[in-house]
Amino acid sequence: MSTKATPSSPSQRSAGSSTFKIIDSHLHVWANEIESKQYKYEDGQTPPESLKNNANVLSLLTKMKESNVDGALIVQPINHKYDHSYVLEEAMKKYPTIFKGMLLHDPLLPVNDAIIRLEELALQGFVGVRYNPYLWPLVEEENNKAGTTTVYKRCGELNMPVGIMCFKGLDLHIDDIRSLLESSSKTMMILDHFSFTSLSSTSNDDGSSSDNDDNNDKVFQQLLQLGKDYPDQLIIKISALFRLGDRDGYPYTRLQKERFEPLLEVFGSDRLMFGSDFPFVLEQQESYSGTIDLISNVWLQDYPETVKTSIMGGTAERLFGKWGDEG
Repeated sequence: MSTKATPSSPSQRSAGSSTFKIIDSHLHVWANEIESKQYKYEDGQTPPESLKNNANVLSLLTKMKESNVDGALIVQPINHKYDHSYVLEEAMKKYPTIFKGMLLHDPLLPVNDAIIRLEELALQGFVGVRYNPYLWPLVEEENNKAGTTTVYKRCGELNMPVGIMCFKGLDLHIDDIRSLLESSSKTMMILDHFSFTSLSSTSNDDGSSSDNDDNNDKVFQQLLQLGKDYPDQLIIKISALFRLGDRDGYPYTRLQKERFEPLLEVFGSDRLMFGSDFPFVLEQQESYSGTIDLISNVWLQDYPETVKTSIMGGTAERLFGKWGDEG
C-alpha cells in the first residue's frame, strides 16, 4: 500500500525546506532577437514569433525561480542546430550550478570527426548526447548505422547518456533502438516525451476502436516490453504532456492513467524523470509551474516521498551528476 506524501505547491516550496530537488530534465533555450545578432539561428530554423523572445536563458531563469526549480538539463535546440555556443556560453558557463547541457549529435560527420566533436564538447561540460532521427541522411543506410553505433558505444565509455526523440512515433524507430541497446550495455538510453507513445482516441459509439487506436496501444506495450528487456539501460522522460494526444487536455487524467501509471509500474521511479519541454509548455494552459505542480503534487500525491524524489530530480542527478554546490 502506498504511503501518501504531503503535497506542497512548487510556488510555495523553498529549496532549503524541501527534502528533494526539482531538476527539469528536458527543456530548450535559444537566443532572443537581440542575442541572435551574436548567436545566429540556423537557416530555416528561426523560432516561432510567439516564443522567439520568451525562450532565452534569462527568461528560463525567471520561470525556474518562480517555480523553485533547482536545476535543468538544456537539450540543444534545433534553432542553433550544431552550434552549441549559446547554451555553453550563456547558460552552462554563466550558471554552472544551475545548468547542464545535452549536445546534438551531427550524423553527417564522418565517424572519427563525430567522436572528436563528442569528446570536445564533453570536455567543455556537456553531459549527454541527443540523437534526432530526423536529421539522419536517407542514403548509405548501413554506413549510417555503423557510425551511429560507434558513437553510441563511445557515449557509454564517456558516461554520457543518449537521448532519442521519436517525434513521429516509437514504432518507426523501435528496431534501431533495440539494435543500439544491444550494441552497448554501458550506454544509458533516454526516450523523450513518453517515447511519443500517443494515446488512442476515445472509442467509437459502438465501443469499437480504429486501427490507429489499436496500433497506439500495441506500440505502448512494446515500450513496456523494452523496459522489461533492458532494466539497466533504458530511461523514460515524463515530459511534454501536451504532445501525447490526451484530447481531454489539462490535467491529462487519461495520460496519467493510461501511460504514466503503467510506466511507473514497469520502469520504477528510478527510471523515470520529469521534464517540462520549456518554452513550448508556455503556450499550454498549465504553463511551466502548472506542469510541475501537476506531476509532483497530483499525479504523485499518493506515492511515497522516495518516488517523487526520484522522478522530480533524483533520476536526473543519478544520470548526469549533482546540481548545485555539490555538482
